[in-house]
Amino acid sequence: MEVGHAFLARLGKRRLRPGGREATDWLLEKACLRSGTEVLEVACNMGTTTAELVKQYGCRVTALDLDPEALAKARRNLAASGAGDRVTFVEGDATALPFPDERFDVVINEAMLTMLTPENRARAVSEYFRVLKKGGMLLTHDVLLLEDSPELVQGLSRAINLRVYPLTEEGWREVFEGCGFDRLQVRHGPVSLMTFRGMVYDEGLWGAIRVFLNGRKAENREFFRRMSGFFGAHRERLNYIAVASTKS
Repeated sequence: MEVGHAFLARLGKRRLRPGGREATDWLLEKACLRSGTEVLEVACNMGTTTAELVKQYGCRVTALDLDPEALAKARRNLAASGAGDRVTFVEGDATALPFPDERFDVVINEAMLTMLTPENRARAVSEYFRVLKKGGMLLTHDVLLLEDSPELVQGLSRAINLRVYPLTEEGWREVFEGCGFDRLQVRHGPVSLMTFRGMVYDEGLWGAIRVFLNGRKAENREFFRRMSGFFGAHRERLNYIAVASTKS
């Protein structure tokens, strides 16, 4: 069964994060990135943020994903953008990173921790702490529950064909602080993933139109309506959350 983020990517969406470009840009601003900053991007998917890190900030990026097909697509996208020579692609698991201690200045992980069980989420965040240098920053972007509701979580899982484990702000803070991170900076706002206005901001007008037209095709219509209907009906109960935290 196709899951939500793979479905949207097939329709032509390049940004597959709940807060879109707004949340990603806020996170990158918090990290004081510069030429030579060593960044690990976990769950890089098709490499959209990877390309920004290289082209806008001059970072050296290690792009990791567990899915070999996603890595292959990221390689193609980065090569096409002319940024591939500053990226190392690694197939790997966030809960057992194949890197030494204190290797990176920044770790960024968007829209993946919600997909992990609580146990694996704690393992992954502990791994991010381990591979960060002292003073390094973890940048995360995920789904935020505005109320603690098992029914809402079950509905979200059904809407995107994937079991997920989103948290309240208190819950997310506990995850990062429990693994040793401090000085948390937090931003949250409406989920823009399925709104036309959000898609225009993320993909441009013609990109947004392409996604919506593809979503109206007979083979895509039911899933597209289910996802957009769920996020529209629960806009007062779900947000995105972006968190920048530090390894002191």
